[in-house]
Amino acid sequence: MSFSDLRFIVASDVLLACVFPLFLLFVGFKHLPTFTCSDIREILSLGSRKRRHNGYFSLERAYSSFSQYARLSADELHKMRASYATLRRSNKNLGYKIGYPKKLDRLRDVTSLNATIADGIAELALDEFPSLENENDIDTNSTDLGRVRESLKHFVRDWSEEGLAERTRMKVLVPGCGLGRLAWEIAQLGFDTTANELSFFMTLAFRFLLSSTTTTSANEHSLRPYAHWFSHQRSNDSLFRCISFPDVVPRLSPNFRLLEQDFLETSGYDYIVTLFFIDTSLDVFMTMKHIYSILRPGGTWAKVELSLEEVLQAAEEIGFVIETDESCGASRKTVECEYTGDPDAMMRWIYKAEFWVAKKLK
Repeated sequence: MSFSDLRFIVASDVLLACVFPLFLLFVGFKHLPTFTCSDIREILSLGSRKRRHNGYFSLERAYSSFSQYARLSADELHKMRASYATLRRSNKNLGYKIGYPKKLDRLRDVTSLNATIADGIAELALDEFPSLENENDIDTNSTDLGRVRESLKHFVRDWSEEGLAERTRMKVLVPGCGLGRLAWEIAQLGFDTTANELSFFMTLAFRFLLSSTTTTSANEHSLRPYAHWFSHQRSNDSLFRCISFPDVVPRLSPNFRLLEQDFLETSGYDYIVTLFFIDTSLDVFMTMKHIYSILRPGGTWAKVELSLEEVLQAAEEIGFVIETDESCGASRKTVECEYTGDPDAMMRWIYKAEFWVAKKLK
């Protein structure tokens, strides 16, 4: 190569095209400390294969999310540590004095303990749905991690002694049953009960309790469900405390069934009771009309929801008659309740839910 050729390369865009990506890579690693190994894997995989999305609550996505709980949590913890590392020296010293690095270490430890439950759920799912063995390319993210954590917290709400206070005021059968505690309790009263749930994030976790392979006795499992909620805590011991579950061992039976499908595909009930369900519907009116259509003549819809007057008016327009008889406890009233709350936290969300009963006369 002659000197003139070298001068041409230096003066042209060729050198810029070669150097500029290296410069961006250097700047990225220098100034973006929250860049994780999973981020690099994701970038490198963009051109090599097409990532599968699947439905937000699909069996495949739920399985992948439970099986990758530990990795997703580790990536999140890495970002928290990297963010802490960007603080000024004086602020990092202050964080060290109050024990923040040890707090992150403790979060790592309790997350690994929670992961034993998540892994158990995933292993059972693989046994019961063998086709999942080929599902290794779901693009899971922090939203899926949040759904896994929500399902794990439902173990506490639905199946632990600590969650008893949240459950005792609501004895209901629901479409959208979550982890099925309330449906199970109604079945224990002798009613022919169907627990209906669309989201496999919930049903895979519920199956973990229902299976004699993974759950054999009361309180044999434990979680640290509040570990990721750093705000409004009185102490780190409270934040990282261990909660055992289930307080009782549920099993499917002739009068207690699990129906894993869309509520709109169900039919033929004498009673339908909804709990925190209408407010999750994409089409409230369609859901209410379906409730009316699947009730048998004389059937009853009991509801505990975050309700607006328009919902009651719409129910009457559809054909329901709202019960007002106070003697049988069916009259409309406001019920204060929590939802996956931490009873030891310094802040608690209290819902003023509306309870009412509607009948289909004919």
